[in-house]
Amino acid sequence: MPSHRYRDVYSRVEVPLTERDWPTRRLTAAPLWVPVDLRDGNQALAEPMDPARKRQFFTLMVAMGYKEIEVGYPSASQTDYDFVRLIADTDIAPDDVTIVVFTPARRDLVERTVASIQGITNPVVIHMYTATAPTWRTTVLGRDRDELRELILAGGRDVLDLAGHLPNVRFEFSPEVFNLTEPDYALDVCNAITELWNATPERPVIINLPATVEVATPNVYADQIEYMHKHLARRDSVILSVHPHNDRGTGIACAELALLAGAQRVEGCIFGNGERTGNVDIATLALNLHAQGIDPMIDFSDVDEVRRTVEHANRIEIHPRHPYVGDLVHTAFSGTHQDAIKKGLAEHRARAVTEGRAESDIAWQVPYLPIDPADIGRNYDAVIRVNSQSGKGGIAYLLETEYGVELPRRLQIDLAGRVQQHTDDSGAEVTAEEIWSIFQRSYLSANDGDTAVVELVRYETSESAGRSRTRIVLRAQGQEHASSHDDVGPVEALAAALAAVGIRIQVLELHQVSIGQGNSSDALTVIEYRHDGANGWAAGRAGSVLAASLAAVVTAANTRTRSAAPAIG
Repeated sequence: MPSHRYRDVYSRVEVPLTERDWPTRRLTAAPLWVPVDLRDGNQALAEPMDPARKRQFFTLMVAMGYKEIEVGYPSASQTDYDFVRLIADTDIAPDDVTIVVFTPARRDLVERTVASIQGITNPVVIHMYTATAPTWRTTVLGRDRDELRELILAGGRDVLDLAGHLPNVRFEFSPEVFNLTEPDYALDVCNAITELWNATPERPVIINLPATVEVATPNVYADQIEYMHKHLARRDSVILSVHPHNDRGTGIACAELALLAGAQRVEGCIFGNGERTGNVDIATLALNLHAQGIDPMIDFSDVDEVRRTVEHANRIEIHPRHPYVGDLVHTAFSGTHQDAIKKGLAEHRARAVTEGRAESDIAWQVPYLPIDPADIGRNYDAVIRVNSQSGKGGIAYLLETEYGVELPRRLQIDLAGRVQQHTDDSGAEVTAEEIWSIFQRSYLSANDGDTAVVELVRYETSESAGRSRTRIVLRAQGQEHASSHDDVGPVEALAAALAAVGIRIQVLELHQVSIGQGNSSDALTVIEYRHDGANGWAAGRAGSVLAASLAAVVTAANTRTRSAAPAIG
């Protein structure tokens, strides 16, 4: 790799902070969230949003509880201008939602931006930006430091001249590519603009510090933010904001460390859409807080509806491994994970019963699931799924949750081997329905059709004078064999009747469950048995527990004697 062509961040920009407070701080509250999907995110789409998609997305953000939304770049796009006018002319923006509009520091563009907000009674933020980093100054703008400072202040004066009299309007300034700008220059420009705009605690100015192109480890960005936090003039009149991008894949970490370093506000996109590798993902940021016991102040209780709307607006599908919202993020295929989750969910249910509280109210401590999927509107159907990497725990969990069938541990092991063979042969994931089919073929089907060697024709139980009697009628090799058995249970009686026709089945364990719910549910009995020194498992299904138990014994007899007719005694 030609890595020699690149310089580390320390040789590109000074990081003057030597004493750091941010490593000792903790996140304790949600920041001010500002989704920029409708402007920054929209600019990054191959097919920008049409008015209908934009309105649907805006409505979603309002419903989720966002109180400040950047709605567009009205001087750059007629669609964006028209959307701002839609807000002015309708009631789609509740009174407590602040509308943010974006503009470069150029008078004609500031004029069009101010024109777009005329008539809006909501709080409004006019967000002015100019790139300040050395490469951008020289290569893109052709200005030295002093010339660029004057350009920024001229734009600030235009904003003040055209909108300073509007009581519902505040101002925001972004030194674009802040993270590659000399700290002393960024500080000087930001202090100059807050002085020009007469920042006060009652009418604060937002200073937004973008990591426009992420070039350093997150601790460097935290140092840069803390430097500004500690040295900005009129600090009590400034809302310190950050706007991280994700070029290195560490945008989330940059935002979280920046909040520790003094930032109060975060701009980003829901699920992280944006140029190149995207803006910081403010959904993940918010749910990270939720997972630490901090209310993010945004409603993600139906995250799948949020995802559907965002995918529709952006026409970009969310990756299945995307944090929190991806299709597979609460799913375990690994056997060890499945076993731990199964046990954790059982413990959670039991603890709720013991405490006399709802499962949704008690502390969450299920292994491998950082949050309860139900918190974000997910059910448990997809928590455990089975493929060739899965083990007995996941298989047992699916049968229990889908069919109410709880298997003994040793049978779980036996069934897992059969499912493993199936998944190894197919190479695909297996569903609960397919697992149930494998179970039935393996343990229930030996009595089916012409392959059955022995058949239970009928049985009768009676009790007289304190003694019990079971009468068994079997059909083997076309002949019926009747026998009576005193003072033993029906299962033992059937085993004795089978032994009389040469099939010796010893029942080692008997386990009974129901299939389905209610009065129409069937009984299912599974048995572990021994025949000719070998152990096996069989099952029986019937309308009653007794009939299912006897069917299981007959299944065992047929399973062991399929390949050879019994010697009739």
